[in-house]
Amino acid sequence: MANSYCQREFDSLISDVRQCRLCPRMSNSERVLSRAAGMPGAQVMFLGEAPGRLGADDSGIPFHGDKTGQNFESLLAHVGMSRYQVFVSNAVLCNPRDERGNNATPTRQEVENCTTFLERQITVVDPAIIVTLGATALQALKTIEPHKITLAEGVRHAFPWFGRILIPAYHPGQRAQIHRSFANQRSDFQFIAEQSRRLRGTRRATAGTPRSDVLSVLR
Repeated sequence: MANSYCQREFDSLISDVRQCRLCPRMSNSERVLSRAAGMPGAQVMFLGEAPGRLGADDSGIPFHGDKTGQNFESLLAHVGMSRYQVFVSNAVLCNPRDERGNNATPTRQEVENCTTFLERQITVVDPAIIVTLGATALQALKTIEPHKITLAEGVRHAFPWFGRILIPAYHPGQRAQIHRSFANQRSDFQFIAEQSRRLRGTRRATAGTPRSDVLSVLR
């Protein structure tokens, strides 16, 4: 019954996202949230910045269809994880572009416009672990519950946040590898997989309450 309720809530969220027109420059972009992102109840939620022009904006699937998506799926496979086991989304659910039509960083207002949808995703999916991919996603979580975590200092560490475990990681795109090599990102994903294994088999707490399983892992 609870699973059916979560699925209905998720489908309602998808419908609301498709009707949103708050950000003018993204009015013609795909609203990238569907069952292809994953299912409610996934233990791990990966959160990126925004759908890519050549990837999710075209395929409708987060981190899929371009080089960034290939890198992401390679990192998952390297540590024995599958995107069918996790939930994958973005802080902003539409593709922001600059005046030349290239991918652009979402503005602060665009991130804030998507805050309600982001919090609803977290509530419905109810992940024990949230992995932010890049600084924008990490900053976006501050709109839900404040934190002082930075990407450079927080990578490969686990933090308590919003009754869950928050793990900052670098974005799997090519440009991010200037700051974090792909070899280091593989090690980062090994850390994520280890945190997931430590939680596996523990009793999940009720949504909206502090998680005893999360607290035990952090201790």
